[in-house]
Amino acid sequence: MSFKPWKKPLLAAITLVAGTSAAIAQNIPAAQRAIELERYNQARTLLRSDTSPEGYYEMGRLYELRDMPDSAAFFFNRASGSSPMGQVAAGRALLVKGQTSAAESQFDAAVKATKSKDVRILTLITQAYGESDVKSITKAISYADAAQTAIKKDDPALLVARGDIYLHSDAGGGQAMTSYDRATTANASYAQAFYRKGVLSVRARNFNAARENLEKAIQIDSNYAPAYRELADMYYYAGKYDLALTNIKKFSDLAEPSTRTDAQYASFLYLTKKYPEALAAINKALATEPKNLTMNRLKAYTLYETGDYAGALTAMNTYLKVVPADKILPEDELYKGKILIKMGQADEGIALIEKTVNKTTDPAKACELRNDLASAYLSKKDYKKAIATIKGKFANTACGADLTDQFRLAQAFSSGKEYTQADSVFNIILTAKPTYGPGYLARARNAFNLDPESKKGLAKPYYDKYIELSKAEGADAAKYRDGLVEANNYLGFYNIQKGDKAVASTYYQQVLALDPGNKDATGAMNIINAKPRAASKAPVKAPVRKK
Repeated sequence: MSFKPWKKPLLAAITLVAGTSAAIAQNIPAAQRAIELERYNQARTLLRSDTSPEGYYEMGRLYELRDMPDSAAFFFNRASGSSPMGQVAAGRALLVKGQTSAAESQFDAAVKATKSKDVRILTLITQAYGESDVKSITKAISYADAAQTAIKKDDPALLVARGDIYLHSDAGGGQAMTSYDRATTANASYAQAFYRKGVLSVRARNFNAARENLEKAIQIDSNYAPAYRELADMYYYAGKYDLALTNIKKFSDLAEPSTRTDAQYASFLYLTKKYPEALAAINKALATEPKNLTMNRLKAYTLYETGDYAGALTAMNTYLKVVPADKILPEDELYKGKILIKMGQADEGIALIEKTVNKTTDPAKACELRNDLASAYLSKKDYKKAIATIKGKFANTACGADLTDQFRLAQAFSSGKEYTQADSVFNIILTAKPTYGPGYLARARNAFNLDPESKKGLAKPYYDKYIELSKAEGADAAKYRDGLVEANNYLGFYNIQKGDKAVASTYYQQVLALDPGNKDATGAMNIINAKPRAASKAPVKAPVRKK
C-alpha cells in the first residue's frame, strides 16, 4: 500500500456572512462536519439547495477533496466575486487547476483589502493550500504566519491547516507534527488534530504514537470513521492483518454508504490477500460505478490472484482501454505481463515486465519489480536470466537485498541444475537463520540432486535438522506435516540403500502415521516385509522429487 496523506478539510470556527437564511446558515457547519468525516454524499445533499457564495465555496472544497478539480473549480468560480471572500474563492478556482501564480494574485488582493488583519480570510487562504497539492510551500506559510500574527494566540483550526501545508514538503514532517501538537495543546478535545497526528505517525511508521493518537481521536468522537481507516493502515504496515481487517470493517460500517467507501474496503481486502472477498466487494462497487478506474484495475489484479487468468486478461484489457495514459501505474503493466505469462505468452509478458523495470525511476520500486522479473524468467525456465536479475539486485546498493533474495537466488541455481552454487547460498541463509525450517528442506532437496541415489546421504543432515525443528517447543505441526512426510521418506530410502531395513522401517512408519495412503512408504514397507524373492522384483524408488 503506497502512502498518501489523507487531505482533510479545516473545521474553521468562522462566522458566515450575514444574509443567508437560518436553515441554510445551519447547513454550512453541518456540511463542513460531513466533509471532515468524508461523508461527501451527505455534504452534497446539505449544500445542494444553498446558492449562497458560502454554499458554493464549500461545494468546491468537497469536489477538490474528492480529486475532481474541474467540478471544484466550477463551484469556486460560482463563489467568486469582488469581496475578499470572493477573491479567495477565485484564487482556489485557479489553485485547483494548477495556476499557482494567478491564484496568489487573488489571495494577495484579498489580504490587501483586509490590511492583513482579517483572521478569517487568512485562515481560509491557509486552508486552501493545506487542501491543495502545491509542493512549494513558502508563499503558503507566509499566509499562515500572517494569520498567526493577526490572531495573537494558538488557534487549533489554523494550526491544523498549517500542519497540512507542511505535509506537502519532503522535510515537512517535523514542522507538521509541531503544528498538530500545538493544536492539541490549544484544545485537548480537538479530534481532527489528534487524527492528523495519527496519520503522520503512520506515515513515519511510528506505530505506538499512531495508535495512541488515533485512539484519542476516536475517544473524543466515536464516529470519526477516517481514524479507523488509518488504524487499519497502521496494522497492515505492522503485518497484523486480522486487526487491520477489523478496523477497516469498522470504518466501512461507520462511513457513509457510497462507492468510495466500498472501493476503500475492497482495496483493503485485496491488500490483505482476501482475494475472494475482495472480488465480491469490487463487483459491488462496479455495479454502482462501472467506470471506477481503481476498481477496474483491482478487478484485473484480483482475478489474477484467484487464478482466473483469462478473466484477468479480459479485465485488464478493459481497464487499459479507459484509463488515461498518465494514470497507468507500473503495477498495471507488471500485472499484464504476469497475466500474459500465465496465458502462455511468456515472451510478450516478460518483455512488458522488462519495459516496466527499465522505465521505473523510483529506485525502491525498480528493485521490487526486479523480483517479479526474476519470477517471470523462472516461470519460463530461463534460469540464467533469472540468476542474472537476482544478482543485479545484490549489486545495486539501493535495493537492500536480504535473505529472501538469497533464497530466491539459491532456488534459481538449483532449478538451473547449478547445485553446488545453490548449496553455497543455502549455507549462507542457514548460517544467518539456523532455525529456518523451509531453508533446511530446500537445501535437502538440492543436496539430493547432488546425490540422487542417496549413496552418500548428502541430504540426510538437512532432513535430520528439519525433523529436529519440527519437535521444538511451539512448532506448528500443520506447517511441518508435508515436509516431515518427505524427510522421513528420504531417510527410510537412505537406510534401505545402506541395507538397514529395521531403521528404514521406523521412518516409513512415521510417514504412514502422517499420511496413511502414501504410496512410497506403503511400497517400501511391502518390500521390507516381503520374502526375499518378492522383494527383489520391486526395488524401492528414490522418494524425493526434483523441485
